[in-house]
Amino acid sequence: MALSDVDLTVPSGRVIGLVGPNGAGKSTLLHLACGLLEPTSGSLRVLGSRPAESAAHLARVGFVAQDTPVYASFSVADHLRLGARLNPSWDQGLAERRIAQVGLDPTQKAGRLSGGQRAQLALTIAAAKRPELLIFDEPAAALDPLARQGFLGNLMELVAELGASAVLSSHLLGDIERVCDYLIVLCDSRIQVAGEVRDLLADHHRLVAPRGELDRLPAGVEVIRTDHNAQYSSAVVRTDIPPSSIPYPVEPVTLEELVLAYMSRANAPVAQVGAAAMEGPR
Repeated sequence: MALSDVDLTVPSGRVIGLVGPNGAGKSTLLHLACGLLEPTSGSLRVLGSRPAESAAHLARVGFVAQDTPVYASFSVADHLRLGARLNPSWDQGLAERRIAQVGLDPTQKAGRLSGGQRAQLALTIAAAKRPELLIFDEPAAALDPLARQGFLGNLMELVAELGASAVLSSHLLGDIERVCDYLIVLCDSRIQVAGEVRDLLADHHRLVAPRGELDRLPAGVEVIRTDHNAQYSSAVVRTDIPPSSIPYPVEPVTLEELVLAYMSRANAPVAQVGAAAMEGPR
């Protein structure tokens, strides 16, 4: 999947949520960030350097893929020994403590572990590198709710212990809302919106107006998405002015409403986008 016109600076010290539909380019962006892919044009710098610049730089990034790949014929202990051989900053004490905390048997073959256990093993290996950046590509997508809750809790504990930044790609907006303080919405291979979660929620609102009156919105109100029935129009808007300046009832939006509004706008036909633009000043 190609990425187009992606101009983004991601802050350090954050847990960043990356959301978007299938095919949006999320995995491509993450694979570029951890050095698994090279950009065909443009440039990308992670922790101040090109991702694949050197083995030493790659050691500063931990990556957990969607399928949490492990070697089926290797035991849990074998994975830790391999991690120690491949990573110069390997923390064996952290790895052994983590394995004990999540109840993994060091002698168990990875092929006999449950999905949740494999995810915990992959998380342990990534964290024991003591990276400055942890990247997760849908790591909990296949887990049941209880296993997912445990995985996310452990993820947050490790991020805090390591003092690392983290990027989490997920379709599960509840997970994003639970653990992330910065949000990126990627759709149609482009960044639609990015910012601190609390700031985005403070700047976006839902309003309802008589149908045909959205064109009366004051300057400083950007219409992101509209829905209509016979009498009324509802809109998700982004505002640069106090909500009290808007002449219609205004309510807060949820994170899900915000994300879906930007995804809908990105996928809207050209005529529909033009109509939305006419209904409110940009």
